[in-house]
Amino acid sequence: MGVHPRRPTVSLVIPAYNEEGVIRQCVAAALRQSVPAREIIVVDNGSTDRTAAIVRRMQREHPEAPLRLARQDAEQGLVPTRNVGLGLATGDVLGRIDADSVLEPDWVAQVASAFQDPQVMGATGPVHYYDMPLRRWGLKADDRLRQLVLKVSYRQHHFLFGSNMALRRTAWEAISAEVCRDEADQMHEDIDIALHLAEHRMAVRYVPNMVAGMSARRLEDSPRDYRRYVGRFDRTYKAHRIDKLVLRFPELLFLSIYFPARALRYLHRHTRTARRRGISPRPAAPPPSPAQAPRRAVRGRRQPGRP
Repeated sequence: MGVHPRRPTVSLVIPAYNEEGVIRQCVAAALRQSVPAREIIVVDNGSTDRTAAIVRRMQREHPEAPLRLARQDAEQGLVPTRNVGLGLATGDVLGRIDADSVLEPDWVAQVASAFQDPQVMGATGPVHYYDMPLRRWGLKADDRLRQLVLKVSYRQHHFLFGSNMALRRTAWEAISAEVCRDEADQMHEDIDIALHLAEHRMAVRYVPNMVAGMSARRLEDSPRDYRRYVGRFDRTYKAHRIDKLVLRFPELLFLSIYFPARALRYLHRHTRTARRRGISPRPAAPPPSPAQAPRRAVRGRRQPGRP
């Protein structure tokens, strides 16, 4: 009989900046895992709201839990905050999620299972949008879209998805000094990690059962800001001197679903608000057109997952 490899331990790293509205549900889901994480590290990037206070309260509520709160005040930005958390983590596998991620209860178990294959250096999975209607259908659609993107665009350059990803700690140690600092905040930091892994010929696996929930709040961006955000794909590849037409497919895909998904989110929120108030929802006006939409500030320091 062959010897089964030891199940790897999994640490969770959650970078956060002014996330008081979502951090409790994120940490609560991380604590409710069927296989406990080795540790859960929230890295507060100098928040000016109650993010850190909420995490400290959860530490008091769950004194037995391996919940840590770290601070990263030296720099503002997702990349340095992420790097501090990954550097502090001690598990064999480093899970990296966003503060608006809500992990399924078997997430740690699925990640540990995937990384029992010693060839796997990175893993990512699908998401469902918990503040959108038809969540089960949305999960299936997201899974199929990501598998399509993988098939069409990433035969040589696999992807990672920041709201739902994991790295083998030895892989992170190999690339941590090389990942782009992106001081101008122009890139997709998760795609950057995937490209650095590819440069070292380290395998990234897509794991359909590695499921997380996330917010679709990115759809609240104006069309101009959303387009600028999606343009991070192209800027990330250019930073790595990769110029392949097929790699524009994800950017075009995400741009094509923006208006239908935005309209669906608008109608869903309008209907829920009307039901809470006990009134019949009136037909809602569609979201503004690109010409009518007001400009909004770009969410630059954190990158909640892409819709």
